[in-house]
Amino acid sequence: MEGRVRIAVLGADGRMGRALTRAVLAAAPRATLTAASERAGSAAIGKDVGLLAGTGAVGVAVSGELPTKGAADVWLDFTAATATESVAVAANAACAGLVVGTTGLGAHARAAIEFAALKIPIVYDANYSVGINVMLKLIADAARALGPDYDLEIMETHHRAKHDAPSGTALRLAEALAEATGRDLTSAARYARHGDVGPRTPSEIGIQAIRGGDVVGDHTVFFLGGGDRIEITHRASTRETFAVGAVRAALWVMGRPPALYAMRDVLGT
Repeated sequence: MEGRVRIAVLGADGRMGRALTRAVLAAAPRATLTAASERAGSAAIGKDVGLLAGTGAVGVAVSGELPTKGAADVWLDFTAATATESVAVAANAACAGLVVGTTGLGAHARAAIEFAALKIPIVYDANYSVGINVMLKLIADAARALGPDYDLEIMETHHRAKHDAPSGTALRLAEALAEATGRDLTSAARYARHGDVGPRTPSEIGIQAIRGGDVVGDHTVFFLGGGDRIEITHRASTRETFAVGAVRAALWVMGRPPALYAMRDVLGT
C-alpha cells in the first residue's frame, strides 16, 4: 500500500461512479480504492463496489455515509449539485483532497469549495477529459488568430437525463473564448434565440443546448466568417474518458498545498 494514493468514490452506484471505480482499479499500483459511498437509502449500500462496477469483488462495501477521516487520501465527487456543499464541508473536516466534477453548482456549493480549498487541495473542473482541455487551448488560439470578423457559437449535446443546461463544459468553452477575445461573458453570452431577435451582434457568444438519447457529451465551437467557417468538435463516446482524467487529477492533487486547482493545472497547459 506504501506510495499508493488511497481514493474514495462518492456516488459509487451511478453511471459515473461505476466508471470512476473501474478507473481507480485500473490505476493500480499508483492508486487503491479504499472507500465508496452512496446516498442514504440506496439499494447499493452494503454491496461490494467492484461487483457494482462489473470488475469483480474488491473487498470495499458501499457505505451510506461519506468517508470518515483517514479512510482515503482523496475523494472523487461526481454526484449531484445538491450534495457538493456537504461533500466539500466533510472533505475539509476529514483533511482529504477532493476532486469535484459535478456541474450546475449553485453559489453556496461554489463558496463551500472555495472555503475548503483554504485548508485542503481541491481540483474542480467541468470536464476531466484530456481532449477537452486540449480543445480549450485550441479554441483560444483560433479566436485570437481569426479576430473579430468571425462570429463565435457553441453547440453542446447530452443525454436526456442531464439536469443542467448549458453544460458546465460549454460554459468553460465560452469562458475561454471570452478570455481570448477580451469580452465580458456575462453580457456577451446568448443562450437562446426565438422570435424577432434582430441581427446578431458582433460581441455575442452563442451557447445552445440539445438534450436526448444517451449522448455522453458532444461539444462544437463554430468560428463563422463571411466566406468560410471553422468547426472544432470534441465527442465523448464513453464516461471512461472523464473517469481516467479524474483519477489522473486525484493522483496529481495528493500532497499539493491547499488551493483550488483546475484540470489545466493537472495537465500543465
